[in-house]
Amino acid sequence: MSDMMYFDHAATTPVHPRVLEAMTPYLTQVFGNPSSVHGFGREARKALEQARDQIAAFMDADPQSLIFTGSGTEADNLAIIGGAMAQRERGRHIITSQIEHHAVLHACEYLEQEGFEVTYLPVDETGSVRLADLKEAVRPDTVLVSIMYGNNEVGTIQPIEEIGTFLREKGILFHTDAVQAFGVLPIRVRQLPVDMLSVSAHKINGPKGVGALYLAKKVPIEPILHGGSQERKRRAGTENLAGIVGFAEATKVTEEEMDDRVSKYKRMKEEMQAVWKEAGIAYQVNGHPEMVMPHVFNVSFVGVHTETMLMNLDLVHIAASSGSACTSGSLELSHVLKAMHLEDSVSHSAIRFSFGITNTVDEARRAAEAVAKIVQRLVKRA
Repeated sequence: MSDMMYFDHAATTPVHPRVLEAMTPYLTQVFGNPSSVHGFGREARKALEQARDQIAAFMDADPQSLIFTGSGTEADNLAIIGGAMAQRERGRHIITSQIEHHAVLHACEYLEQEGFEVTYLPVDETGSVRLADLKEAVRPDTVLVSIMYGNNEVGTIQPIEEIGTFLREKGILFHTDAVQAFGVLPIRVRQLPVDMLSVSAHKINGPKGVGALYLAKKVPIEPILHGGSQERKRRAGTENLAGIVGFAEATKVTEEEMDDRVSKYKRMKEEMQAVWKEAGIAYQVNGHPEMVMPHVFNVSFVGVHTETMLMNLDLVHIAASSGSACTSGSLELSHVLKAMHLEDSVSHSAIRFSFGITNTVDEARRAAEAVAKIVQRLVKRA
């Protein structure tokens, strides 16, 4: 697949060579269980806590507030199900938005089966949650709110600080799924009014199968996995040590390169649009014009169906997506675009390009030229 241009980094990213190098000793030599008391275990424990310190420093968190999980999905489930269950005597009302990742939406649907009520907030045409809608939805029995930091399909950044400040005043727990924003936006949890925040390694050139949940002090949570007393009895199961070490190295690399990456991604968006303007093809950028993550670029080419465009791009070795990888196997319209109430012609022709470390500005230009040719050919035929 070396000749393939990969523009689907929001789905997953390649493991950085430095990450692989950092992980290797923990797959071969330092294989002890971090919970074991002998020398092998102590060596593993030391590496685990060093990695925790590194990841916590990257997000400006107390290391003891970080719980390692098997994925961003598990971190979301632990926050939402664990946070709701720990407070069920106080109230059984939860608020989220209609454009959350399925890890959040399906966790909320599960809680509905367990007797909770969930309000799914609408968004405007840019994919933004309105603070006024949230204020109106809050009830005396509201115990938890989960609003994502940045949307994985259109890139819109939500007003997390305003939402969190309001919820602090009300004494309501606030969780944000920051899986897609982590590593492209500066996240400093000590300065954010959030109680819980989910992240994942494989979105920042770390390995798959490891995530983390930031859990502020004194936030009540009920474990959703039952077994050993790992992670301060909040997440049972032997820690994925090699994965966690890789996660820590990925945050180091990201910290060193983040500014350069972000400016490159912005140039790529500009370059692609310049090509399309010059080619004279019709396109529409979806999401918020300013409050948007630099690496996510959702564009509609009206008159060319999403699946048709993706197949044509694949034929010329360009990998893009229709949005969330979790629903890309089906022809169903994206729930995010549906919630934004875009014209059918716009939502049925949307493509997500998402940038990462393997991409260059020249690649972006060539991909945009390929798109322009496909659009011109298919629109002419229609």
